[in-house]
Amino acid sequence: MTKKMTMTQKILAEHAGLDRVHAGQFIEANLDMVLGNDITAPVAIKEFEKIGVEDVFDKGKIALVPDHFTPNKDIKSAQQCKAMREFAYDKEIENYFEIGEMGIEHALLPEKGLVVPGHAVIGADSHTCTYGALGAFSTGVGSTDMGAAMGTGKCWFKVPEAIEFELVGAPSKWVSGKDIILHIIGKIGVDGARYKSMEFKGEGAKNLSMDDRFTIANMAIEAGAKNGIFEVDEKTVAYVKEHSDKEYKTYKSDEDAIYSEKYTIDLSEIRPTVSFPHSPDNTRTIDEVGDIEIDQVVIGSCTNGRIEDLRAAAKVLKDKKIDKKVRAIVFPATQKIYLMAMEEGLLKIFIEAGAIVSTPTCGPCLGGHMGILAEGERAVATTNRNFVGRMGHEKSEVYLASPAIAAASAIMGKIANPEDIV
Repeated sequence: MTKKMTMTQKILAEHAGLDRVHAGQFIEANLDMVLGNDITAPVAIKEFEKIGVEDVFDKGKIALVPDHFTPNKDIKSAQQCKAMREFAYDKEIENYFEIGEMGIEHALLPEKGLVVPGHAVIGADSHTCTYGALGAFSTGVGSTDMGAAMGTGKCWFKVPEAIEFELVGAPSKWVSGKDIILHIIGKIGVDGARYKSMEFKGEGAKNLSMDDRFTIANMAIEAGAKNGIFEVDEKTVAYVKEHSDKEYKTYKSDEDAIYSEKYTIDLSEIRPTVSFPHSPDNTRTIDEVGDIEIDQVVIGSCTNGRIEDLRAAAKVLKDKKIDKKVRAIVFPATQKIYLMAMEEGLLKIFIEAGAIVSTPTCGPCLGGHMGILAEGERAVATTNRNFVGRMGHEKSEVYLASPAIAAASAIMGKIANPEDIV
């Protein structure tokens, strides 16, 4: 008799020291990584100081990344980073990434090999669910939980129910991980996976790159999920061996694992997809978009700032010119990705087309800096949220799309299909 557990439930059971867990059960689990950034970590540090412990639980299992308002945009953000920096040096945090070696946290940690299959990870940032692409359990928490976890190495969870997504087929040329997750969110809604685990498996997963999977897992939270997770396969193992020397453990759901819902997603049927304001589930295929003029394009973020994303955008922009009325901003997600893009000639393509290229930062995604929208302006962004006022003025609009659609839209001055350009 099997234990009827999903991938997520098996990871949580192991980290809680239990033989079995079930949906709805409250557990305390040991953590492999605790993450914070320049917005959330300073709050967590204040909470840590209230616990009364002398030191962090493990200097190698905490990561602090200044990425949201960095390079510091003003005095307040400089003070935030200073608080985090001083804590990192005082506590001898091994994984503190200062300007010059930093990157957008959810691209940086996998790249640095800090998260591997089977890990249990929390981060004081909602898109911590990104690492599910590696077959890890990872989820966002509040700064209070992060502060407590830095001192204890533990966090409590309610074991989530799960939804199974059986992926079949292969995506067509201009369909990427972004189109797939927007399609799924459009199908189930922004609360369709509330406090559930989105588990991706099936033969179709083999047709997705690791960058595609990171994008899909990253946006699990936009369906309300506790986490997103992919089955580990040969591509995952190759990625982990390239980036990490940590020991890892793979988990597969039991054949009789209990799911609250099951969906079959035929990747071959998905069209390039755009999410209209002001909710990620307000999706339309590129064929249904209509005539939407735009003012700005943002290519980057923890969702779509990886090297494959930049290559896709460059393929569309090569030997083309961006519409003079459009401000196009490209954000490689890490310094390593920036360097790769430079060595491959991608930055040259972007600049010659009329875009600017920025140092890695979350800046415009959250309406922080480096691309704020004014009243009435519209942006096509490869980011993950398009709520009211997300990227600036409350009367601005954000349209979520893939790097290919974003690049095509920059050229045309309106939301456009890359198939019509390349």
